Amino acid sequence: MKSHEHAVLGSVASVSFVFALPDVSFPVEAVVLVAYGVLLSVFIDLDHFVAARLHAGDWSHLRRCVTDPVFAFTQQEQVFDGVDTNTLETHRLLSHALVGGVLVVATTLLAPVYGLFTAVVLYVHVTADLLRDGGIA
Repeated sequence: MKSHEHAVLGSVASVSFVFALPDVSFPVEAVVLVAYGVLLSVFIDLDHFVAARLHAGDWSHLRRCVTDPVFAFTQQEQVFDGVDTNTLETHRLLSHALVGGVLVVATTLLAPVYGLFTAVVLYVHVTADLLRDGGIA
């Protein structure tokens, strides 16, 4: 799924869920949580570059995106050219689970409500990836 699609889903999930959470002060804490949720929805995908590094043997995919951010956001289908996409899909979902688990634990230590919020946002992200990979959405 593309970054802008994850941003939209992250926005919808974050705004919807922040109103359902107990013990969240409005508007400051709620706005911070929504911003965090949108950023998390998009930037959790940076772990794809670690998976691509394992398969390609170098950081060329990351270097290209850092040096040409327009390419990174406008031609996302080509970002990981030369890497076996079937294997990359499996490894990126595995890395989402690993990174997500750490983030949920870390944010739960800050406040249980933050851990719950993080878990829901990441659940929406991974579910969207699975739906896209399966050709359903």
